Amino acid sequence: MNNNKIAVLVTDLVEDVELTSPRKALEDAGYELVLIEKEAGKKIEGKKGTTFIIDQAIDDVAPTDFTGLLIPGGFSPDQLRSDQRFVDFVTYYLENDLPLFAICHGPQLFIQTGLTEGRTMTAYTSVQPDLIYAGANLKDQSLVIDRGLVTSRNPDDLPDFNRGILEVLANA
Repeated sequence: MNNNKIAVLVTDLVEDVELTSPRKALEDAGYELVLIEKEAGKKIEGKKGTTFIIDQAIDDVAPTDFTGLLIPGGFSPDQLRSDQRFVDFVTYYLENDLPLFAICHGPQLFIQTGLTEGRTMTAYTSVQPDLIYAGANLKDQSLVIDRGLVTSRNPDDLPDFNRGILEVLANA
């Protein structure tokens, strides 16, 4: 797994800046982001109108192909969590304490894995109770790092989120 590729699980109605800001920070640090959805080459649109092109289909990748996993927020994670292929991808990262980065609504995907019990994290205000009910130790702060898991609450937290991502990758 010694590569510079970061998987991004994403679909329509992603919170634009929660993809563009970490993407810039990661690319500036020498990482390559690979956008993954159901279909390669598909055009998706963020909540604010940014267009993104999907690089790979979920069926054509494996978690072991990547050094880390980014899950931006918006309505994207809620749509993806109903598809077991995306849940399985996230499960691999949580089970192995691998670099996993989720902001805002991103941690909704964790709930489907059944692996939130005892993990320390944060999320968007409306997602926080769901995480508590799923057994997570919730912290209402701009950045929470727990064994390779980096979480933040909302776009205002992006500077801390991006710093946390780079810190975890540097120590991976």
